[in-house]
Amino acid sequence: MPQKPKYSRVVLKISGEAMAGKGGYGFDQRLIAQIAGEIIELAQAGVEVGIVVGGGNIWRGREGVGMDRVTADHMGMLATVINALALQDAIEQNGMPTRVMTALEIRQIAEPYIRRRAVHHLLKGRIVIFACGTGNPYFSTDTTAALRAAEINAQAILLAKNVDGVYDSDPKANPNAKKIDRIGYKEFIAKGLAAMDTTAIAMCMENRIPVAVFALSKRGNIMRAVMGENTGTLIG
Repeated sequence: MPQKPKYSRVVLKISGEAMAGKGGYGFDQRLIAQIAGEIIELAQAGVEVGIVVGGGNIWRGREGVGMDRVTADHMGMLATVINALALQDAIEQNGMPTRVMTALEIRQIAEPYIRRRAVHHLLKGRIVIFACGTGNPYFSTDTTAALRAAEINAQAILLAKNVDGVYDSDPKANPNAKKIDRIGYKEFIAKGLAAMDTTAIAMCMENRIPVAVFALSKRGNIMRAVMGENTGTLIG
């Protein structure tokens, strides 16, 4: 008998950098096709899937040195829309209905985010991609993932990144950095770890939403995380 997913509704957070693959910028089309296939497998297993995409493969607000912070962050929000449309296209090419919902209104290409409508789409078996972050500057897409997960009553956040978990220091800068298998919310915040921002972790702690952190590039990690396997690091 097939194993039943541990979670029936999740928010999958995909970093923009992860969508770029090893190139670091733009799109890795093969990787995006792989991600789309794994998302469809989740939906076919009966899991309701909401997705929050970052925009770091195109633009990050903090890159706007000397630029007005609000303007730079709005540019980052628009970058997430580009990623959301790319992911929507890859999923729908495989026959799975998908909706992009944006926190800033861009009605010609996506629906405005309305919580009840998003939940309706999920109940109808559609995959929902949340773009434009929270619609406000100074908030990251990590915080968006925590907010949307709380709003739609998701049971977990799947944090898909270009690294395979949470480390005690930056593994790119420190070759001796050690991966952490499991950590509590308060300890994560106290240690100042950077895999997810503090605001997002605090929101997850308040709403008791566990966060599974894993490498997006390894095929099957998304499904394993939904099944309850620790494929990288479990926060909370």
